[in-house]
Amino acid sequence: MLVGFLWLKERVITLFKVKINNQIKEFDKPIRALELINEKDKHEIFACKINYRLRELTYIINRDTEVEFLTLSDYNAMLVYQNSLRYVLCMAIHNLYPNAKVEINHFISQTMSCQITNIDEFIDSNLVNKIENEMRRIIDLDLPFKKRTVSIDEAMKIFDDNGFEDKKRATKYRPEDTAHFYECDGYINYMFGYMVPSTGYLKEFKLILYYPFIVIQFPRSTNKGEIPEFKDEPTFTKVIRESNKWGEIVDAKTISDINEKTESLKIIDFINMCESRHNDMLCELGDIIKKNIDTIRLITIAGPSSSGKTTFSNRLRIALLNRGIKPIRISIDNYYLERKYCPLDENGNYDLEHIEAIDIDLFNEQMLALIQGQKVTLPYFNFKTGKREWADTIQIDKNTPIILEGIHALNDRLTSLIPKYQKFKIFIAPTPQTHIDAHNPLSFTDLRLIRRMVRDARTRNSSAKETLSMWDSVRKGEYKWIYPCQDDVDYTFNSELAYELGVMKKYAVPLLEQIDNEDEYYIDANRLLKYIKYFVDIDDKFIPCNSLLREFIGGSVFEDLK
Repeated sequence: MLVGFLWLKERVITLFKVKINNQIKEFDKPIRALELINEKDKHEIFACKINYRLRELTYIINRDTEVEFLTLSDYNAMLVYQNSLRYVLCMAIHNLYPNAKVEINHFISQTMSCQITNIDEFIDSNLVNKIENEMRRIIDLDLPFKKRTVSIDEAMKIFDDNGFEDKKRATKYRPEDTAHFYECDGYINYMFGYMVPSTGYLKEFKLILYYPFIVIQFPRSTNKGEIPEFKDEPTFTKVIRESNKWGEIVDAKTISDINEKTESLKIIDFINMCESRHNDMLCELGDIIKKNIDTIRLITIAGPSSSGKTTFSNRLRIALLNRGIKPIRISIDNYYLERKYCPLDENGNYDLEHIEAIDIDLFNEQMLALIQGQKVTLPYFNFKTGKREWADTIQIDKNTPIILEGIHALNDRLTSLIPKYQKFKIFIAPTPQTHIDAHNPLSFTDLRLIRRMVRDARTRNSSAKETLSMWDSVRKGEYKWIYPCQDDVDYTFNSELAYELGVMKKYAVPLLEQIDNEDEYYIDANRLLKYIKYFVDIDDKFIPCNSLLREFIGGSVFEDLK
């Protein structure tokens, strides 16, 4: 009888089973994951899940396991593709300009940007064409990425020998005893995350000159694995450039920069500099609104989840009060329809992020009535019962602007009865330009996810798993309802605080560590853990009570305000 192994000619042949798409195959010797892919599918698959762990396609399987292959419609496969493409970009630039310095950032319109310095050529279309041609040459050769795992000391020497001072500094804070890097045709580099097996997998990308940047487009999971159309976003570009410039001024471009400030006790100054930057933006915004207050009736605020909208709207209110303007705040959430009238999503569940989950007609009518000086009885939505109740009756004078905050605040459909010249639109989102190193920027999305996880645990007693389980739906809602409305905003507020992950680390790590390695959300938890552990702990006693960060960690002076 077969029980795990066979006796054959006095040697043991161990059998293990691999489950793929509900089919089970048996093997008697180790096999790489990529060898299990059908020939017709091999160009569509870029990573795999093995027993709930994200793995490279070169991963060797030698025991019972379940394998799920991932296409570019999967977020984690997209990250693997992006990591690998960054490597090829850096390799191509190195081949053409060995002394060049390269910095890669997340950028507008779901892209990355590349800044090249220390070269003698102009940043023009000709240079972009050279780089793209070299990338295509590398990709056509289908060169393998060879992973090497070494001790921290060895890694430090390798990075030192190859002129990667920023990677050497970052490795100092790596919590593991080992580090890894990849070699390809003699070129060495480190990328945060996994890689595809070889350069031939990276056929889909575009380079665009966006002076002084080179923009790199790549397939996005949010676009069904296709490259999205590039849309110029001048307002958002301005925010990114200002964030970059500020990072250079205060010497806070990398995690190492921030960690060194923490270790040298300069962190108090740095925290106050970050907070002062928010104060400066609020002052600028207050002055702009005051200058145009004769026409502004609605101040609408929207941004993706965990951008800090509540604290921001309260601090904006204070900034306006300081300028003799007395706004009122009205929550769009109180205009929800009863559940039975809400639209359904593709799974048949109530879609509470849909604009038609809001009583649009009532909202328009009441905002117009308030602007005209009429008395209005405001609704109150009871989320426990799912029903509408009625709150205070209010009346405002003609000089009182209304601050509106919510997912649909920028959508003109919600305020269609109000002329555009009477609206001042504000988009808020954290836009970090902090890096692990010059080639590995931190993710906008992951920063917000950590914020939400910490806040949900504190205010809703939610586990990290519960937050992660909702995140995909939240992100879909953002792409559907928020980002399309940011094109014509009047002001974009960068809610990033460069020090914040050092503070949130002690809150986030225990939450993430509760997710074990057999959980479906372990991949996301592990990714977040790996980079947040790079940060040195920062004591939250240094954080001001009106800081936007207090919205997530607690202790906000605005906590009890409705």
